[in-house]
Amino acid sequence: MGNIKKIISELPMSSGVYLMKDSTGCIIYVGKAKNLKRRVKSYFYQSKNHSPKVVKLIKQIKDIDIILTDTEFEAFMLECKLIKELKPFFNSMMKNPLAYVY
Repeated sequence: MGNIKKIISELPMSSGVYLMKDSTGCIIYVGKAKNLKRRVKSYFYQSKNHSPKVVKLIKQIKDIDIILTDTEFEAFMLECKLIKELKPFFNSMMKNPLAYVY
């Protein structure tokens, strides 16, 4: 968890996509954010309201990469593209692009 706290403290407060990885380096979740620091931090500091799926995700996160974008819409488009290409385990609801409406 110490490594994750350091990563979160260094995240920018700009829009982008975050890639959460497990201990093997495999990307297990792709998400987008208007404010990367606030969004990623919310996974680790507001755990009482998380679904069982998110609780399980949090336990498996060992590293986080980010891709910065100029706008929130660019982050959304990139998130959809990456989910379609990478098929992360915890993004099962968005593997079909027709199932996600903007």
